[in-house]
Amino acid sequence: MVLRLALLALGVLELLRPRKVVDFWMGLATTDGGEINLRPWVYSAARVEGALLVLWVLRRSRSGE
Repeated sequence: MVLRLALLALGVLELLRPRKVVDFWMGLATTDGGEINLRPWVYSAARVEGALLVLWVLRRSRSGE
Protein backbone atom coordinates (compact mmCIF):
# COMPACT_ATOMS: atom_id res chain seq x y z
CA MET A 1 0.00 0.00 0.00
CA VAL A 2 2.81 2.42 0.87
CA LEU A 3 4.59 1.59 -2.38
CA ARG A 4 1.46 2.36 -4.37
CA LEU A 5 1.06 5.71 -2.62
CA ALA A 6 4.71 6.55 -3.31
CA LEU A 7 4.32 5.59 -6.97
CA LEU A 8 1.11 7.62 -7.21
CA ALA A 9 2.85 10.66 -5.73
CA LEU A 10 5.80 10.26 -8.09
CA GLY A 11 3.46 9.85 -11.06
CA VAL A 12 1.52 13.00 -10.20
CA LEU A 13 4.75 14.94 -9.73
CA GLU A 14 6.03 13.72 -13.10
CA LEU A 15 2.78 14.75 -14.74
CA LEU A 16 2.75 18.21 -13.21
CA ARG A 17 6.47 19.04 -12.93
CA PRO A 18 8.49 16.71 -15.19
CA ARG A 19 11.42 19.13 -15.44
CA LYS A 20 11.91 19.36 -11.67
CA VAL A 21 11.68 15.59 -11.20
CA VAL A 22 14.11 14.79 -14.01
CA ASP A 23 16.55 17.50 -12.93
CA PHE A 24 16.43 16.19 -9.34
CA TRP A 25 17.26 12.63 -10.38
CA MET A 26 19.94 13.78 -12.82
CA GLY A 27 21.53 15.80 -10.03
CA LEU A 28 21.72 12.66 -7.91
CA ALA A 29 23.05 10.54 -10.77
CA THR A 30 25.90 12.82 -11.80
CA THR A 31 29.07 13.50 -9.86
CA ASP A 32 30.89 16.34 -11.61
CA GLY A 33 28.28 19.04 -10.96
CA GLY A 34 28.80 20.43 -14.46
CA GLU A 35 26.19 21.51 -16.92
CA ILE A 36 24.14 18.62 -18.26
CA ASN A 37 22.12 19.11 -21.42
CA LEU A 38 19.22 16.74 -21.85
CA ARG A 39 17.28 16.30 -25.02
CA PRO A 40 13.82 17.93 -24.95
CA TRP A 41 12.00 14.59 -25.33
CA VAL A 42 13.29 13.46 -21.92
CA TYR A 43 10.75 15.65 -20.16
CA SER A 44 7.93 14.36 -22.37
CA ALA A 45 9.01 10.81 -21.60
CA ALA A 46 8.91 11.63 -17.88
CA ARG A 47 5.38 12.94 -18.28
CA VAL A 48 4.31 9.76 -20.09
CA GLU A 49 5.95 7.70 -17.35
CA GLY A 50 4.01 9.68 -14.75
CA ALA A 51 0.73 9.06 -16.55
CA LEU A 52 1.47 5.33 -16.77
CA LEU A 53 2.32 5.18 -13.06
CA VAL A 54 -0.91 6.92 -12.11
CA LEU A 55 -2.98 4.67 -14.37
CA TRP A 56 -1.26 1.54 -13.04
CA VAL A 57 -1.87 2.51 -9.41
CA LEU A 58 -5.50 3.37 -10.08
CA ARG A 59 -6.13 0.09 -11.93
CA ARG A 60 -4.47 -1.94 -9.16
CA SER A 61 -6.50 -0.19 -6.46
CA ARG A 62 -9.79 -0.71 -8.31
CA SER A 63 -9.15 -4.41 -8.86
CA GLY A 64 -8.61 -4.86 -5.13
CA GLU A 65 -5.12 -6.32 -5.36
